[in-house]
Amino acid sequence: MKRLIHSLLTTGILALAATTAQAEQTALVLYETKGQQAIRQEGIAFVELDPKAPDYGRVLAQIPLPPDVVSHHIFYNPTRDRAYITSLGRPELWVLDVTRFPYRTKVVPVPGCDVGEDLAFSKAQNRWYLTCMGSSVVIVGDAKTDKVLDILPLPAPYPHGITVHDGIDRMLVTSTINPKDPKDAGESIVVIQPSTGKVLSTHKVSDKPSPSGTAPVEAFFVPGTEPPVAYITNMNEGRIWIAEWQPKKKTFSFRGNFDFAAIGQGVPLEVYFNAAGDRAYVTTALPGHLNAFDISDPRAPRHLYAVEAAGGAHHLVFSPDGNRAYVQNSLINIPGMNDGSISVIDLVAGKKLASIDTLKDAGLTINTIMLTPEAEDSHAH
Repeated sequence: MKRLIHSLLTTGILALAATTAQAEQTALVLYETKGQQAIRQEGIAFVELDPKAPDYGRVLAQIPLPPDVVSHHIFYNPTRDRAYITSLGRPELWVLDVTRFPYRTKVVPVPGCDVGEDLAFSKAQNRWYLTCMGSSVVIVGDAKTDKVLDILPLPAPYPHGITVHDGIDRMLVTSTINPKDPKDAGESIVVIQPSTGKVLSTHKVSDKPSPSGTAPVEAFFVPGTEPPVAYITNMNEGRIWIAEWQPKKKTFSFRGNFDFAAIGQGVPLEVYFNAAGDRAYVTTALPGHLNAFDISDPRAPRHLYAVEAAGGAHHLVFSPDGNRAYVQNSLINIPGMNDGSISVIDLVAGKKLASIDTLKDAGLTINTIMLTPEAEDSHAH
């Protein structure tokens, strides 16, 4: 198996620049050895997603990472000249200069950050914000120098998801689960003012008595909506909640919305929006689906269809025309939710077209998927 993985990931490593110029769409994926194994590998792989390309589904190149980083997410800064990789295993960020290939990397220490999860940016403040689920803080960094500027302790534990709206100077942070004890789960959204770093309020996102353990995991502002609206995925509850900005009161109201348990799904995770702004796509990890919603009225999302992906359906990228989604199937390598494939979904017909099993067949699973930075960023997370 080790020889197979090495052969797979070194094929074409020197030809990436030429291949990328010809390819329609190349993705970056974070991979690791599937399951609990004595010899562990992880890294960044370049995978071709264009079905018309001769290298479709193949790994074009890879950047190895130390096996104890436990790389989790990739985030681009607003100018897309740097990529940030969060680490569950080390108090650090890996920062890639993506303006040159091979990408140049540097390690940014983030002392006090245990289990680094999500990163969000504020253009107005020229800052980045990193949630640290194990130490219950948000790290504030300078977006130009990557120097740590502040550490924000939170009133609710286990921060994971984070989203910033510069127009109203507000940031939402989810309270998810204790990484050392998944049965210990949060139930709140913390509202922070990015310009000051001040915690303004904490809101319960559950109709059940406390402790409800609903575990809100991600929060996303719906692009272009005024007054602003955010969607929140409650991981344990299996439900979407909606946060609506109240301009006169300068606060949010929260209410429960779609229930995935009612259609046989659980563990909702990510929300993605199409370029037109009239569709939202939500992944659920158990047993693994992609759900489409009509959000012509963002305050009343209407479920259109669900397509079976695979166990651990998590992040996705869109094709250039927006008609296909490529769903990465793995949630932190949890058995039953770490399939390791990439599901190809026809968003117009609402059906699964294919499965890219290249990494899965090599004994690997994929933690996230992102398009390479030169791809047109016409769709929003």
